[in-house]
Amino acid sequence: MLGDLLWKLNADIAERCLEHPFVRGLGDGTLDRRAFRRYVAQDAFFLRAFLQAYALAAARSDDLEHVRVFHELMGGVLDELKLHAEYAATLDIDIEHTKPHRATSVYTDFLLRTAWHDGLDEVLAAMAPCMRLYSYLGAELTARLRPEHPYRDWIKTYSGDEFTQLCARLESLLDKVASDSPAVRDAYRYAMQCELAFFSAPLENSE
Repeated sequence: MLGDLLWKLNADIAERCLEHPFVRGLGDGTLDRRAFRRYVAQDAFFLRAFLQAYALAAARSDDLEHVRVFHELMGGVLDELKLHAEYAATLDIDIEHTKPHRATSVYTDFLLRTAWHDGLDEVLAAMAPCMRLYSYLGAELTARLRPEHPYRDWIKTYSGDEFTQLCARLESLLDKVASDSPAVRDAYRYAMQCELAFFSAPLENSE
């Protein structure tokens, strides 16, 4: 399947994400709270763009089954935003007025540009890495959970059945719509590179 092929071709970046200091700290609970605070603010900004990209893809699709899948995936993003709103209340984050870091802007600009101007195959290839990567990270980090883990909710969300099923729905649509092409491969890999940079930003940027 194309989704599995693209994931395997980018396993090097997935491994770098898993071993990234931010993700390691998230997994063992040692991540600085200020870095997590910055991450939540940026991720909330990113998720709004991700939601827009799904909406644009749905609007450009003339297949009702595809539209239903996008509607389901948009619901998943709204659930993620609800979690971020809870974090924002706890961590005193003003997510409504967050200014994006450069890594965030590069990623969201890429997603929205692709959603506006490219084919549905490239749009799906640009969006699938985020879902597959977070599902992978959630599953890998689950083994490190402990009763009082400070980032337990994050890990449980992305290792949970609901998120896993949404990831599978997106990859199934990618398999149906896209074929293996340089443009699809490029979109997928660039998104993976953006994910890696996204994890670095909270450690590199101050409040």
